[in-house]
Amino acid sequence: MINTKEVIETNEMIEKENLDVRTITMGISLLDCIDSNLETLKKNIYNKIYESAKDLVKTGDQISREFGIPIVNKRVSVTPIALVGGAACKTKEDFAEIAKTLDEVAKKIGVNFIGGYSALVSKGMTQADRLLIESIPLALSQTDLVCSSINVGSTKTGINMDAVRLMGTIIKDTAEATKENDSLGCAKLVVFCNAPDDNPFMAGAFHGVTEADRIINVGVSGPGVVKTALEKVRGENFEILCETIKKTAFKVTRVGQLVAREASKRLGVPFGIIDLSLAPTPAIGDSVADILHEIGVEHAGAPGTTAALALLNDQVKKGGVMASSYVGGLSGAFIPVSEDQGMINAVEAGALTLEKLEAMTCVCSVGLDMIAIPGDTKDTTIAGVIADEMAIGMINQKTTAVRLIPVIGKGVGETVEFGGLLGYAPIMPVNGFSCDAFVNRGGRIPAPVHSFKN
Repeated sequence: MINTKEVIETNEMIEKENLDVRTITMGISLLDCIDSNLETLKKNIYNKIYESAKDLVKTGDQISREFGIPIVNKRVSVTPIALVGGAACKTKEDFAEIAKTLDEVAKKIGVNFIGGYSALVSKGMTQADRLLIESIPLALSQTDLVCSSINVGSTKTGINMDAVRLMGTIIKDTAEATKENDSLGCAKLVVFCNAPDDNPFMAGAFHGVTEADRIINVGVSGPGVVKTALEKVRGENFEILCETIKKTAFKVTRVGQLVAREASKRLGVPFGIIDLSLAPTPAIGDSVADILHEIGVEHAGAPGTTAALALLNDQVKKGGVMASSYVGGLSGAFIPVSEDQGMINAVEAGALTLEKLEAMTCVCSVGLDMIAIPGDTKDTTIAGVIADEMAIGMINQKTTAVRLIPVIGKGVGETVEFGGLLGYAPIMPVNGFSCDAFVNRGGRIPAPVHSFKN
């Protein structure tokens, strides 16, 4: 039972501390849309998404008004398109036609993004998988709302290095294809290891084949709430620090649970999971880096940062699972550079490097996220960075991801502006020593020994 004190606390978190429901995401299965005729397939996809999600935005807005809780984004995720389009698509241009259909229906129903232009290739690639991957630069340059994700590794199967090498090229090609917009297409493309089936956050959301026909997943975010809570226990020991984070995460998750249940009931779609991720925005006071500063490091990247982030991530999850039985997705803390003003400040101060960010990804929710790099970075170097991050995920049995943006025509010391939630970013230097011989070997890095569990 929610009491008056909780209501007052929640109102303060919303009004003063940037608490929001970051997204309501409806996952939609497109498996029943499959057809060998491309035009029929596109029609089936459009109709299924429209009929399923036509009331999503209206319902989210109603809940936001009635409960006084900001719901920032309404999104749709679909079955990985490589699975859906395999029978009909014979060329990469065919797959790009499906991307246009997704973009068209997303605009019609009014959502912010649609995810699922995806392929799952952690062990090998089908012809359809390869065609979809090769179509990504074309698809993302011709659409506005479509997001793409490729899962190239897992703890169970190892890392598909052929796919990793290919993605290095695809990211560069996507940057070139969208260079008129500062290579913005790469901001909608993410490479995963151990990608979850129920992630509501873009660009990595897709509707996993283990999910129901339709599902509602909600992502809640509250970095500002956590920072404010920690200001009240400044100088206290780690036990009090951890308890404060855990209790705050519990309260934030309760807000998400309320919204998720209400959206599920009104839309007639089953409730899936709450993703309690401290996802920052460029707004002042809505920063994960500021939480790390409050814990006691001068800037993100200073000695102690990885330990502080590990503590934060663990306590957020502990608080979340006490508030809901269905915490999932990527729950924890995100550390995107462009979307977090504190991270941007740390980069500009020289405290935070790409190598330190990689170390931090061992204990955060995702990985190297929204990082702008020089446009002349080699595709093999990008593939090497992806391989490193995938290895962290594979060995540590966690989700990791890479969303790098090689900004064509810009170099270290310059800044790129993406706008909105994507923010802006200083272009970070990348280690220039070659990994060509490594990433060009081909084949697959085997799964680790601890993967043999059955």
